[in-house]
Amino acid sequence: MEVTNVETIPISTSLPEGEGVGDARGFGRTRATTLLRIETDEGTIGWGEAFAPGPIVAATIDELFRDQVVRMDPFDVESLADRSYTDPYHFGGSVFVQSCVSAIDVALWDIIGKTVGRPVHRLLGGTECRTLTPYASTMYFTEADRPLERPIQEAVDEGFTAAKIKIGSGFDNDVERVRIARQLLGDDARLMVDMNGNYRPQQAVKTARAIEKYDITWIEEPVPPENQTGYREVKSRIDTPIAAGEAHYGRFAFKRLIDDRAVDIVQPNLGRCGGFSEARLIADMATTENVAVRPHIWNSGVGMAAAVQFAASVSSYPHTRNIPEPMMVEFDRSENPLRSEILETPFDPSGGVLDVPQGPGLGISVDRDTVERYRTE
Repeated sequence: MEVTNVETIPISTSLPEGEGVGDARGFGRTRATTLLRIETDEGTIGWGEAFAPGPIVAATIDELFRDQVVRMDPFDVESLADRSYTDPYHFGGSVFVQSCVSAIDVALWDIIGKTVGRPVHRLLGGTECRTLTPYASTMYFTEADRPLERPIQEAVDEGFTAAKIKIGSGFDNDVERVRIARQLLGDDARLMVDMNGNYRPQQAVKTARAIEKYDITWIEEPVPPENQTGYREVKSRIDTPIAAGEAHYGRFAFKRLIDDRAVDIVQPNLGRCGGFSEARLIADMATTENVAVRPHIWNSGVGMAAAVQFAASVSSYPHTRNIPEPMMVEFDRSENPLRSEILETPFDPSGGVLDVPQGPGLGISVDRDTVERYRTE
């Protein structure tokens, strides 16, 4: 079996003016990503996602990867990530190269799973896993003036038992947003906060100490991703666990986070970190050092499927019979038809449970008509 065709498919959707959502760094009205469709000479189709702009992905794949991938045996997938660091030399670890590697890698694993009739999480070494715990990624900053209570109440009504909210715009606003979220979620729900790297260490520490009484499960990106010393400083001064990884690419960036004890939780995004092959190495490094793994997900339905398969494969080490905290997966609650419409059977987080697809490969069927509707050139 060998690859015969590689197709990049940029897709996007936009919100009306004034309806943008975002984080402490600003608002956005457009959701965009790039799907990858790989076909073999046996007619097997694999899907992946590069969580990056379509024109850059298409150009990078055409220039650097197409000749490598066409005629490639999908079962050689794990050699691709290694080669990406040495050829192209010097810039193989960049976000755009790693995003392309991610899409190709995920699509090839999808093909392998379909060929052998197994879901990817079983191929990655995981035991049978039927369900995961979703957490609502919500309470975004919005352009429109909306009650803060609404998104959290909607998450509660949908049955979520955990939620992550956006903070990072200033001390008083941070505390008020956390207070409202905890009040509506109740004492037993898990509550996470995301600063999106908008603070200096002292600012992050001030907020972290003030909201500690609300029992925060983790603080995400308290400082910019490149501020490694800032992570260490914040971690040394607060008790709440720190998470990061959505803006880190490839095993070497994650190794620095883990080796420096800069974070308690790593969050690889399967559309940027290097795909399943790199994510598995990252998870092995993390669990070896007793650092937790929780994938970051703000992707389309294809990227969501990849993250769910990966999460289902991650070891529960050091836990055995008693698991104090479940494996949680992020479920974005902003409007995004690229997530909710392009799969024939969309993921359903209602009731606080997310089913892990048990079909071969990613376990999903992509609706090609819907993909074409959101396709951009």
